[in-house]
Amino acid sequence: MSDPGLLYAVSGALARITISQPAKMNAMAFHMWQALPGLVAQAVADPAVRAIVLEGDGEKAFCAGADISQFGAQRSDPDAVAAYDRAVAEGMSALAQAGKPTIAVIRGICFGGGFGLALACDIRLARADARFRVPAARLGLGYGFEGVSLLARKLGPDATADILISARILDAAEAERLGVVAKVWSDDAFADESGAYLDAVAANAPLTLMAAKAALVELAKLEAARDTATVAQMVAACFGSADYKEGQAAFKEKRTPQFRGV
Repeated sequence: MSDPGLLYAVSGALARITISQPAKMNAMAFHMWQALPGLVAQAVADPAVRAIVLEGDGEKAFCAGADISQFGAQRSDPDAVAAYDRAVAEGMSALAQAGKPTIAVIRGICFGGGFGLALACDIRLARADARFRVPAARLGLGYGFEGVSLLARKLGPDATADILISARILDAAEAERLGVVAKVWSDDAFADESGAYLDAVAANAPLTLMAAKAALVELAKLEAARDTATVAQMVAACFGSADYKEGQAAFKEKRTPQFRGV
């Protein structure tokens, strides 16, 4: 199931959610924020899916942020602002809390809410033309606590202060240096290299991927709130699985393992 503005497709072991509003640089409309958690849940529930890929439609933008043209109608009074902010927070949380790894594939503009969506993913892959910015200070918008917290957890307080207070644009090289993205490839190499990266993730053991994601989710919580017992159970399930035996056998036989998630 897709939504106007968000396209959903499964290719092999990857679920792809494409932000598709290219006429507005893939800006996120209110209904798109609302639809995102359902699409993520659909991917998590699909046993064939091992990881979730978030990308933008076309070559110019990953996501330019929230659709500002809606602000007059959608953020015109305190109740409307609260509803909009809740939809944004739930969309971000869906990616961050998903039971399977989430990977942002970034070309071109990655601004505002798009920057937040990318950071909500576990891994970010960027083309060399990618540009990153949180322009709230240039628009007079308040940047909510959850958004600031996400930036600070991923990038640290100093980089977060710089990005929010200066509202400047980061190129892909600086984004990689600051830890905004994990990998940057040239325009010519990006399709092949990012594709190979995603294929490698899709070939990995599903139970191991889910256990790693569960640990990352718990790590983002306050220590007293962490459910490490569930993570330990998931790790134990990996060692008790047929996939663990297959991984050992494939290593000994010098072949590619064929994991089944059991």
